[in-house]
Amino acid sequence: MCATCGCAADGAEIRLIAGAGADHEHGHDHDAGHGYDAGHGHEVGDGYEPGHGHGHGHDAGHGHEAGHGHEADHGHVAAPRAGESDRTVLLQHKILARNDGIAGRNRDWLRQRGVLMLNLMSSPGAGKTTLLERTARDLAGTLSFAVIEGDLQTALDATRIGAAGCRVVQINTGVGCHLDAAMVASALRVLDPAAGSMVIIENVGNLVCPAMFDLGEAVRVVLASVPEGADKPVKYPHMFRQADLVLLSKADLLPYVNFDTERYTSDVRAISPGARMMRLSAVTGEGMPDWYQWLRDRNPAAAGR
Repeated sequence: MCATCGCAADGAEIRLIAGAGADHEHGHDHDAGHGYDAGHGHEVGDGYEPGHGHGHGHDAGHGHEAGHGHEADHGHVAAPRAGESDRTVLLQHKILARNDGIAGRNRDWLRQRGVLMLNLMSSPGAGKTTLLERTARDLAGTLSFAVIEGDLQTALDATRIGAAGCRVVQINTGVGCHLDAAMVASALRVLDPAAGSMVIIENVGNLVCPAMFDLGEAVRVVLASVPEGADKPVKYPHMFRQADLVLLSKADLLPYVNFDTERYTSDVRAISPGARMMRLSAVTGEGMPDWYQWLRDRNPAAAGR
């Protein structure tokens, strides 16, 4: 059980669901182990690597490199209140340090392959899957990316992404409210992304715990939708503070919803001054060209030319 958020993620299951662009399909489930515990019990320094051994002792601190706008405060653990044990706080630190060690090895492995990984986070229903579906279809043949799908149950979203033409790996966390670096390490092994490609993680829908767990990503994208209301940045500042890009989705609903765009923009600017902001609709196509250009600008294949 995760002492940071109280969820139990030891029973995560990982499956490859082949999309139209997949060259092969695994017909069996991958339990998140592959010989190790994909929950929070995986020990830092045990030599595991997602691609069978390319790590070189990356700093097992908080993982995010300078220049990406991430703060190294994934734990953000307050002193124990009266009645809380020091052991609880210590366990939280151990869980996060263990996770960050694996995240660092994920980051090393991806860098050596020339693969860029993005962590896409939002509340449930904000439009992550719809955004990725349209992106996959519109950029087919021009930008190569695969998807790691995180959900408590079902492969519904992974099936949609696969139908849009992407290779996709489904991680079902059971009751776990976030993905962790060990789950992503195992998914990367199954996905085996090609050099010069991109991997987009669609994290479990949650505006709290996913912000605390470094997965080895190079970029963090936070999606908030118009129907959720303009107060999300101030209610969930840690999530927005970690973002490189903040997307306001379902912009086509602005005429029908009481959404204060000025307040929202001001709050995001105050909380995450370095984050870029975009407004878009995956239904009408509004703002999508800017999103596509943002992805192209970070395309590892283009950078290598």
